[in-house]
Amino acid sequence: MKFQIGDKVTVLHSNEEAEVVEMINDKMVMVDVRGVKFPAYIDQLDFPYFRRFTEKNNIPQKKEKKFVDQLPVQKPAGKSNPLDGVWLSFLPVSDTDEFGDEVVESLKIHLVNHTIQALHFQYRLFYSGKADFELQNDIPSGKDFYLHDIAFATLNDSPLFELDFSLLMSDKTKAPLYERSLKLKAKQVFRRIEEMRKKGDASFSYKLFDVYPDKALEEDKPDFQPLQGKEYKIYDASASRQHLEPAKYEVDLHIEKLTGAWSHLSNFEMLTLQLDTFNKYLDLAIAHHQHNLIVIHGVGSGKLRDEIHEILKTRREVRSFINQYDPRYGYGATEIFL
Repeated sequence: MKFQIGDKVTVLHSNEEAEVVEMINDKMVMVDVRGVKFPAYIDQLDFPYFRRFTEKNNIPQKKEKKFVDQLPVQKPAGKSNPLDGVWLSFLPVSDTDEFGDEVVESLKIHLVNHTIQALHFQYRLFYSGKADFELQNDIPSGKDFYLHDIAFATLNDSPLFELDFSLLMSDKTKAPLYERSLKLKAKQVFRRIEEMRKKGDASFSYKLFDVYPDKALEEDKPDFQPLQGKEYKIYDASASRQHLEPAKYEVDLHIEKLTGAWSHLSNFEMLTLQLDTFNKYLDLAIAHHQHNLIVIHGVGSGKLRDEIHEILKTRREVRSFINQYDPRYGYGATEIFL
């Protein structure tokens, strides 16, 4: 169970602190909020670590008596949160193992908005190029938003965090959409946690951006008007993807799948056709911003597989690729992560 009797928790929908007083079943517990008891689903509760460490201490301090000539010059009051940008914040949750050592079990992820604008966001998490979690919501100015937890062990799967932002209140001078991403490596996170512990901090963060960007000005765009009268064709690059052939997530390069007249082709001609088809769908996957592509090349002598792997080693858009046993293809397919 995530919680035990006596645990202090936060009720997510009301942001109130409560205490677990009874275990109802594996999905629900009874909580006590200022003397009022009611059942709550476990996924609607969380530990209050993040809020306790990030909220400003509001306990009033005892005031000392001061005379008029001792009072400082009055200055404008500042905001409780510095306007230092939008951050993705990670709160390590630790436990003690059988040897008494503190071990990080998971990371709680928060989106922190320290800008003057309220934002709408769409959040996506990928592991090894495969989508794992997606969420969209709004986040007010000066607030943080709990996204979800990830197991600490999943850092070995190269997590990629993608976020699309837009303003909650439209502004014609601002960009309609702003895309940001963050890719974490296990070694990098270990180092950040060590630094965090030395400083006595509760969490570590990565800045996504400082301020929401302005809309690109029309005068900043190159003027292609003089070229239109000289037999040049002018294309709108931003709309180019809609004119492309749809991409595929799986491409079968067996020669009988590519042409009905394969029996009249030489080995060189068949290999050339297979590689041309592979290059075509690799380019389409990149153009359509796919995260992965499966290429079925078969086993055979391995010539086609080796040629494909040599091409992949030269493409800067390819993050990694793997040829391992898969129940669907045996060893006859390579998965490409872009």
